[in-house]
Amino acid sequence: MSQTEPAVLYEEEGAIAVLTLNRPQSLNSFTRQMHRDLWAALDRVEASQSVRALVLTGAGRGFCAGADLSEFDFSEGPNLARRADPGPVIEQAFNPTTRRLTQVRVPTVCAVNGVAAGAGASVAMACDIAIAAPGASFIQAFSKIGLVPDSGATWFLPQRVGLARALALAMTGDKLGAADAKAMGLIWDVQDDALGAAKALAQRLAAMPTRALVATRHLLRGAHTHTLDEQLDIERDAQSRLGFTHDYIEGVTAFLQKRAPRFKGE
Repeated sequence: MSQTEPAVLYEEEGAIAVLTLNRPQSLNSFTRQMHRDLWAALDRVEASQSVRALVLTGAGRGFCAGADLSEFDFSEGPNLARRADPGPVIEQAFNPTTRRLTQVRVPTVCAVNGVAAGAGASVAMACDIAIAAPGASFIQAFSKIGLVPDSGATWFLPQRVGLARALALAMTGDKLGAADAKAMGLIWDVQDDALGAAKALAQRLAAMPTRALVATRHLLRGAHTHTLDEQLDIERDAQSRLGFTHDYIEGVTAFLQKRAPRFKGE
């Protein structure tokens, strides 16, 4: 990567945006600048009415190795504990990134091209759907440096793989291969060409009713915090809102007319 090249690349391919974490020499580990570049790319997605889905992947042989620990100040001298405190960078950078990814206005597909370690695994889980290359792996690396999983990992992992597996993965820090990650439900699929498969899926999602897909995300991600009665009311309210959209009217009309629907994401 040149000095002038951004730490996150942005490209539009038809109705999808492809965001590439672009610090391959450090396995795309996150600096504060890379967070800012990712937010800028997500701002472009939010602002572009032509983008109906996004793909997130990594440059080089890794997807994301989590935090770039070289940005932490472990030099000898006074106030070492304060200077090395991970809390501020989590609050100012990693947590906003997780929130942005889970709240972006279009469906998100992650192409995990290599190792996803620490917060890198959290970033993958923050996307709606993840497809991994056969050689990709997922590592909850935090216990190896005396920390706990962050960037949403303690929330995502038990939902995806269950508490028993989440505890073992988080405590041991053992590497989880792509095939086992699929078998456990951590990711959706494993494909030789993970990026190509992710793009194809994103193109498919881009032709679908965008608002309904994003509303589905919010309903499913929040369901475990509600009772059944509460969730029934939330579903009802979401359906009522979607009932005023172009895509709902178009979808039912196309069904009744026995033709393919032409969704606009509106």
